[in-house]
Amino acid sequence: MKIALIGNPNCGKTTLFNRLTGSTAHVGNWPGVTVEKREGVYKTKSRAAEKVEIVDLPGVYSLSPYTPEEVVSRNFMIDGQPDLVINIVDATNLERNLYLTTQVLEADVPVLVALNMTDVVERDGDVIDAGKLESELGVPVVPISALKGAGVDKMMERALSAPRERSGVTVLGKALSDKLDVALEFYKSEGVKSPLFHAVKLLENDETELARAGAKEAAQKIGAGEDTEAAVVDERYKYIVAKLAVARTRGKKEKFSRSDKIDRVLTHRIWALPIFAVILFAVFHVTFAEDFLYIGAWASLGGGLPAVSKLGLNEGLQTFVGIFYDGAVFSPGVILFNMFDTLFSTIQDAIGGAIGAQWLSGLVADGVLGGLFAVLGFLPQILMLFMWFSVLEDTGYMARIAFVLDRIFRRFGLSGRSFMPMIMGFGCSVPAMINTRTLSDENERIATIRVIPFFSCGAKLPILTAIAGGISQYFGVGNAEFITYGMYLLGVCVAIVSVLLMRHTTMHGSIPPFIMELPAYRRPRFKSLMLHLWDKAKHFIKKAFTVIFVSTVVIWLLSHIDFAWQYLPDEKMNESILASIGKLVQPLFTPLGFGSQIGEYGWVFAVAALTGLIAKENVIATFGTLGACLIALGANVGGATGDMLLGDEEGITSAVAMITATGISAPALIAFIAFNMLTVPCFAACATAKAELKKGTFRMTLLFWIVTSYTVSAAVYTVGAWWWTLFIWLAAVAAAVTIIALFNKGKIKLPRRKVKNDGGETK
Repeated sequence: MKIALIGNPNCGKTTLFNRLTGSTAHVGNWPGVTVEKREGVYKTKSRAAEKVEIVDLPGVYSLSPYTPEEVVSRNFMIDGQPDLVINIVDATNLERNLYLTTQVLEADVPVLVALNMTDVVERDGDVIDAGKLESELGVPVVPISALKGAGVDKMMERALSAPRERSGVTVLGKALSDKLDVALEFYKSEGVKSPLFHAVKLLENDETELARAGAKEAAQKIGAGEDTEAAVVDERYKYIVAKLAVARTRGKKEKFSRSDKIDRVLTHRIWALPIFAVILFAVFHVTFAEDFLYIGAWASLGGGLPAVSKLGLNEGLQTFVGIFYDGAVFSPGVILFNMFDTLFSTIQDAIGGAIGAQWLSGLVADGVLGGLFAVLGFLPQILMLFMWFSVLEDTGYMARIAFVLDRIFRRFGLSGRSFMPMIMGFGCSVPAMINTRTLSDENERIATIRVIPFFSCGAKLPILTAIAGGISQYFGVGNAEFITYGMYLLGVCVAIVSVLLMRHTTMHGSIPPFIMELPAYRRPRFKSLMLHLWDKAKHFIKKAFTVIFVSTVVIWLLSHIDFAWQYLPDEKMNESILASIGKLVQPLFTPLGFGSQIGEYGWVFAVAALTGLIAKENVIATFGTLGACLIALGANVGGATGDMLLGDEEGITSAVAMITATGISAPALIAFIAFNMLTVPCFAACATAKAELKKGTFRMTLLFWIVTSYTVSAAVYTVGAWWWTLFIWLAAVAAAVTIIALFNKGKIKLPRRKVKNDGGETK
């Protein structure tokens, strides 16, 4: 049996899907489009029950083919032959949700209506008569709470026992009956599935229907057009108000709901943005801070807290206490990281010591395990960061921020809709780019896709924390946490400036009005959060054991083979193929501070930057692999040993070893972070961008990423190394702004390319 779930966005459809399918769900794409496709198998306690496939259709407001999501939902419902369609209706917003229901009922498919969020309705003192709705609609209606699981089993019982056949019915009144009969007769004569559904769509002047052979003539015959389209909408809402909305009895309602009271603070005209900044800082502090709540800093005013090594503990207890404390109390994110660090160190020590052959030990310990564990060590902090963003989204707070930022975004040429794809970029650029389909203006969509990689995803987190930790530890300046937070802010600032430049030069366009529904504040459910985190962890681990695994092996091999295909020990790494490639491209990064000026081992930074184009996690994996080789090579790595690198899941020791061996400066390291944050994203993100962008714009997008990252990194390095160059950069920016302003006013005109027409005349 195949069941399709359909409903409006934010109606709880995906929550119900997760509850029904659990861990059996898998995500793909619908054929021919990049709209996400979610399928799973119903988890039932009865072993004798038949297999039930659940398909989560994209959230839509109607079945008119205006967006790819609406096309997918419509085609699957009509042509996908589902045995049942469950229409999820938000009971707190009955009238608007039932508009889609009236369209679903017109198809020749069995339908069940699930009244979701009835617990919220009851809490507000309202009552919805499901029996009355069922008698009016002519299909089963079941009250449920997808979040709490109430009524879900009863819903599935009725779904499994529902008839497998049903003829469509319409709510349109007598005013359109004559026109509808003519259209219906046309589709019946054509032998079309669900003729009533198509007939109503013809009255709505539906573009897909008009493309059918003979449909335009039928439309002209019945006078279909904008008037009939408006009449259909009017008839639907008249029916909903007269027959369906009366099923809801409203109790005594306060003047302001709980959500309204919270919004008076969180969406305040003045305090909304400062509150958002504080919340973001709190998220980063809980995830990355090595001095939680600055307890160590406060204690230093009175003499400070002792380090673990000075507590007089035995080695085992010292290792255990060191997970939570070392002169300061660690944040939850760092504690989780330390737990993984200890586990991976134990595994590496055991495997490395069990292998006898030097080359095999180097390949497994340094190449494979060193690279993989350097990446997997960050999994707890990546998941924690993703969890906090999921909490903010599930509570409804992110929707408020999109609303608040709309008035600011408009000054930059964007609408508030752009915020959600951008903020999703902190998790992963791939779904963030896919989410730009909600943007109606093509230029706004292109600009948003181009700046999404500037919102550093979880894969870039290891680069940030390792280099920031290396700077703090080696140079003894700054705070790793503040450096990390500052680099995230740099990415946001570069995104804003980039959008301003694009929307005022090559991507002019009107800003569409921003209309969105603010969902009521809800408490996130633990199970839903865990499903989100499991999905994220599953993809991260899969990537680690495929792309990153292969990359680390290839990097190790290239660093131990010369052009004569002879094996080289670690001591001769400078003669390897990898070293030759690194030395070839190294001069290109000289203006960024990690080029020719950092000596004979400086090529390792160039190689790390290039491997990051495959997957950003490769940068730190490369550090771990090459750091071990530098030690064997006899380079000055500040006293680091191979065993220290094996236990270096955070990458800081590897970073310090690279800094010591190359003599790179702090401004150059900041520039290295900036370049990797802003340059071409990983292969997966590039493939998504190519699929989402219109033909001819992807190459320019690649050029945009390269030029932006190179320019910003060069500015970071030169200003950091020679402060007076700041005035040169400011002058360059002022000149660029002046030229753009004059160009927009028509005072400057670009020369037009001369071409010859067919008659040989020059134009």
